[in-house]
Amino acid sequence: MSDEIINFKKINFYNKSFNSIFLKINKGGYLVAPAASSLSKIYENKIYYNSLIKSDVAILDSGLLCILLRIFKGSKISKLSGYRFLKKFLNIKSIKNKKFLLIDPNYNESIANKNYLKKINIFNVISYVAPLYKKKIIDKKLIRLINKEKPKYIIINIGGERQEILASYIKKKVNFKVSIFCTGAAIAFLTKRQAPINDFIDKYYLGWFVRLVHNPRKYISRILGSFYLVKLFFE
Repeated sequence: MSDEIINFKKINFYNKSFNSIFLKINKGGYLVAPAASSLSKIYENKIYYNSLIKSDVAILDSGLLCILLRIFKGSKISKLSGYRFLKKFLNIKSIKNKKFLLIDPNYNESIANKNYLKKINIFNVISYVAPLYKKKIIDKKLIRLINKEKPKYIIINIGGERQEILASYIKKKVNFKVSIFCTGAAIAFLTKRQAPINDFIDKYYLGWFVRLVHNPRKYISRILGSFYLVKLFFE
């Protein structure tokens, strides 16, 4: 494979420009942006791992993974985080009049996310507050909603590992082509309901540090666990 697609543990990461990635995922399927903390546990959660392998587009969200790929594989990397992808995507004029479905973790986030989209002139938005999913996901109510409303875009804003499994489930169950983005907390950075991530912080791989300072109790174990990713390069 060329440097445009980097295979890591059978996951094909698209090392391409935003425009190239958007053109591909706009035809349908699901995009994943796995964090280092989640990637480090792929062998512990086979359902999650399989959802990454089957994704239509995987982008290089993890700064740690980018550094490790440079060191161990000599790959030329263009990092594209979920935050940056979503921000650029929502600024495309041609998508403003399309129908969106937001899958949110709770009611408050749902309201904040819809209000943010309204501010940037995206008005055709449906919200769905997700239940607390287990590893194996079945959500017939959600599938009925999607098949009825037929959104062009689905943005999944729930936590890592569950969102990718949900995207895989949706793709199998819906009766039409839809573009699904597993960008997790990215929209919460835009609405300012999570750590204050901006373009500078994202560009220089400092998101982990800002999150740690913003909420040390929540992120310390996650960040430490991310370093198990190094071990995967030797397995």
